[in-house]
Amino acid sequence: MPNRLSNSTSPYLLQHTHNPVDWFPWGEEALKKSRDEDKPIFLSIGYAACHWCHVMAHESFEDEETAKFMNEHFINIKVDREERPDIDGIYMQATIAMTGSGGWPMSVFLTPDLKPFYAGTYFPPTRRYNMPAFKDVLSGLSNAWKNERDEVFNTSDKVTNHLQNTNQTQNDELLTKEHLNAIANAMRDSYDWGYGGWGDAPKFPQAMALEFLLHHSAMNKTDEFQNLITHCLNAMARGGMYDVVGGGFSRYSTDNLWRVPHFEKMLYDNALLVRAYLHAWQVTKNPFYKRIVQETLDFVAREMTHPDGGFYSSLDADSEGEEGKFYVWSQDEIKNILKDDYDFFEAAYGVTAKGNWENKNILQRVLDDDSLAARFRIDLETVTAKLADSHSKLLSARDLRIRPGTDDKVLTAWNGLMLAGFAEAARVFALESGSLLPKDSQTSNSKLFDSKYYQLTTRNAEFLLSKLRPYKKLVRAWRDGKTTNEVFLEDYAALILGLLELYQTDFDNKWFVSAKELTDEMIEKFSDSNGGFFDTPNDSENLLFRPKDVQDNATPSGNALACEALIKMAEYTGEGKYRDLAEKSLSLITSFTLRYPLGFARWLSAMQNVAGNMKQVAVMGEANENQFEAMKKIIQSEYRPNIIMAVSSYPIKENSPALLNDRIMIQNQATAYVCEGFVCKQPTNEIDVLVEQLNS
Repeated sequence: MPNRLSNSTSPYLLQHTHNPVDWFPWGEEALKKSRDEDKPIFLSIGYAACHWCHVMAHESFEDEETAKFMNEHFINIKVDREERPDIDGIYMQATIAMTGSGGWPMSVFLTPDLKPFYAGTYFPPTRRYNMPAFKDVLSGLSNAWKNERDEVFNTSDKVTNHLQNTNQTQNDELLTKEHLNAIANAMRDSYDWGYGGWGDAPKFPQAMALEFLLHHSAMNKTDEFQNLITHCLNAMARGGMYDVVGGGFSRYSTDNLWRVPHFEKMLYDNALLVRAYLHAWQVTKNPFYKRIVQETLDFVAREMTHPDGGFYSSLDADSEGEEGKFYVWSQDEIKNILKDDYDFFEAAYGVTAKGNWENKNILQRVLDDDSLAARFRIDLETVTAKLADSHSKLLSARDLRIRPGTDDKVLTAWNGLMLAGFAEAARVFALESGSLLPKDSQTSNSKLFDSKYYQLTTRNAEFLLSKLRPYKKLVRAWRDGKTTNEVFLEDYAALILGLLELYQTDFDNKWFVSAKELTDEMIEKFSDSNGGFFDTPNDSENLLFRPKDVQDNATPSGNALACEALIKMAEYTGEGKYRDLAEKSLSLITSFTLRYPLGFARWLSAMQNVAGNMKQVAVMGEANENQFEAMKKIIQSEYRPNIIMAVSSYPIKENSPALLNDRIMIQNQATAYVCEGFVCKQPTNEIDVLVEQLNS
């Protein structure tokens, strides 16, 4: 018989509907029952693609004896960390404070007033891995609650006081250009030149750090970090963590070689990485990076997109009860599929009968294109074509396998990140291939509006602004027509940034209007008078405290995204209040950033724009006029992270950004206006002059 989780929008919670554990979703019913029955809470937090969450569920939560003890002595609450990042954030801090580390599944025991008194992650059913058995943990804590209540309360009070104190931030001076130079150098000094990335295994992709170094290099017109950036991007994309057959990145690598991934694929990782590779392609023009972008976006379009346009959250690491089974290959399988091309493919990927992981082959390149061309005496174009054909054949064969589970809920924040990636890729690739005129230009020659990436982008934006903003009220999650009630800072901020990228792609004012509405709502609901923003809105339920997380984790912090959005909105509108709020936010993280730059990398990109001044560019012209298109292409064809741009055909359309106010066409020709730091340069009709102004 299904339990109380059966009406959830979360696939993770739905996975537990038939457990014998009497699970509650987080809510007043469970909290009141804890108070009324004077029972402690067992809070179990995880997510649908989490391998060890599945293991603990099978070992303990599906076990009748364990469930009976849990139901008798605890109020048991299941939380999807992706739907409730506020709860997850608070109790992850507690878990780290109490144990020194954290992760999922997260297992936290609370008093009825929500104070944590014991925490851990995965617990085995019997004592192993130098860890206590879960039954022993339950028995010991139940006994402590009955017989050592004072000690339980003493522990919970100490942990809570610690959490509330660490949740405080203080204002400081903003980082300077000199600070940013020192941080970039420190990142280079700590970089792993042997294997790529930072730190030892497990190795996580540091897309935000790479983006900062790309941004920093562009602002300072230097290529001194380019070797690091390309070394890291190459290491991650050779295969293993990157799916060379179907596109897309796994969550992280379990080894230093980026070979053996934790096979789950998360929407947010791919959203962040696709932009890093896109920007690297703009800078280096290396076609390999362009291919990674296209394959990753094609993967998301094919496997992680709802028919109406929302992007799904993740793909599971497991299929048929085995981690990675969907993605690995035996030598015989590859031989049977590729036939005459097998020898070529074997040389490219080092395929063996023994394999490189549990008697199977995880595909990772061992010979580059040049080496393959020389070995098989063919040209580079033929190498690329043969590899693409082999990948396609393997993908067709893999599609016949039993697929990993899909977490098909749609999260606003993660969709906002991916929306930005699709929008920018649609723009950049259309610029490369030809015409890109404003949307009100009815030209048959524009490549943008026919492109699959642009169509996916606009469908996604419409989906988010309707399904996830019912009755003009933004929410966190949607699945099968049902939404959650909660919403968080990162949802607002990521969606704002995604909409601004889309506006800069087709210059349809409705995206800008929605972004500005959401920005003003965000300020009203989340702002903290001491600077920065709370993660939860001012009308949210009372938790242990109102969280305000400023550190980037696997995703950018809501505060970093909000700061970035405010900086851009200030440039578009000319309203100083947005800039003031952004700078006050930035002042909160100065000391943290200097000590732990990798944990605040998204902030660093925002700070880079504040320290280096952004350029505002407005372009006016007649629809379908070639000079108008040429100006736009010149501005956006290169990687220019410090530019925001507004475009309109003449006369200026209603609801255009204020940046376009009072702009006119000089001599009835397309005209560009470039401003920076409260100073505007001479308006120009000349492409050469415009390039000089952009590069100065």
